Amino acid sequence: MKLGFLTVCLKTIDLKELVKWASESQFQSLEVACWPVNSDRDYAGSSINVIKLNEKGAKEIKKIFKDYNISISSLAYYDNNLTHDLNRRKENHEHLKKVIIAAEMLEVEQVGTFIGRNIEKTEEENWKIYEEVFPDIIKFAEKHNVKIIIENCPMVGWQREKTIGNLAYSPENWEKMFKIIPSKNFGLNLDPSHLYWLGIDYIQVIKDFKERIFHAHAKDTEIFKDKLMKNSILGRGWWRYRMPGLGEIDWKKFITTLKDNGYDGVLSIEHEDPVWYGDEDKVKRGLIFSRKYLSDFIVE
Repeated sequence: MKLGFLTVCLKTIDLKELVKWASESQFQSLEVACWPVNSDRDYAGSSINVIKLNEKGAKEIKKIFKDYNISISSLAYYDNNLTHDLNRRKENHEHLKKVIIAAEMLEVEQVGTFIGRNIEKTEEENWKIYEEVFPDIIKFAEKHNVKIIIENCPMVGWQREKTIGNLAYSPENWEKMFKIIPSKNFGLNLDPSHLYWLGIDYIQVIKDFKERIFHAHAKDTEIFKDKLMKNSILGRGWWRYRMPGLGEIDWKKFITTLKDNGYDGVLSIEHEDPVWYGDEDKVKRGLIFSRKYLSDFIVE
């Protein structure tokens, strides 16, 4: 198993400089952010501009990664593929397909995204939209020898307050997702941090979906029990995301269970810790802390 991180947290750094720093800091892989350069999404970034990427540029990027002995675990573009705004939905799909083409050019096996949700429709109605929309995306990915990986973040409040913004938030919904589209090129980017605060057993899901876990995120969750007791699970402020090792996820058990169930891919740190955000130095120190912490549980 390799350790890496999602490049969004260092999105202002030039790609070559970023790869060099990652290598010197003993990371082995990068999950490369590929949002549109002018994206208005939070936690978005563009380490590679897929709109301008050509074969020459792809060759140069592959050389950078080879020179520093760093792999690319996935290209990342997490946006709403079911949005009610049909013009925006078309734009999102067009960009996702450009990311898929870029992955093929870079010889990267996986592209990460969200299912998303049409906020104007019920969840059941959204599954009908998913059945209309996503087969084309998966077929396009298959054509380009790329796997699509879906992160399980519920995205509550993304589009409307206290409302789920991404269908792929629970094991029950993953079953629906894969029943409708059983393609072997379609899987999960498993993130235990979301499952933890949702009350889902993040260890059991590894056993239940081991054949669909293509990539894994490392992000922790901290629970404020005093606020939870006062505000209830329906309230605010009773949990927050942390760097791995600073929350309540049992990383030794999570990593061991992944390995025991056949996962030997990348564990990619997704930095959304407000304590370690801010300036570049603080972000880097947070990444290095978690790399060191997680390394103790990865025995080759």
